[in-house]
Amino acid sequence: MSVGMDTELLKGTLTLLILSLLSRKPMYGYEMAATVHRDTGGAFTWREGSLYPSLHKLQADGLIDGRWEEKETGRKRRYYHITPAGRAVLKAKTESWAELCGAVNLILEASRGRT
Repeated sequence: MSVGMDTELLKGTLTLLILSLLSRKPMYGYEMAATVHRDTGGAFTWREGSLYPSLHKLQADGLIDGRWEEKETGRKRRYYHITPAGRAVLKAKTESWAELCGAVNLILEASRGRT
């Protein structure tokens, strides 16, 4: 996270973001971290200490599946794939996120100019 980012606000978003990334295509851990860093303009930086435990939990919950795959280079990487259950959770979490953002924005807009 960047210096100005409130990490408390972002704690609950890791599952949503991982599932969203994997809905694009299967990815390995470092690729996910690099993608989220790039796509947020550097605002999010995921550390191994938070990413990999989350991946393991999502796999234990049946929302993603990790498989070792060997590429042309001969290098093996563990690619994570979203499962049908993961897609259902992603849909529900995306809807909840939109509702939350909408509600928070209503309060912020009504309070603008009063701080």
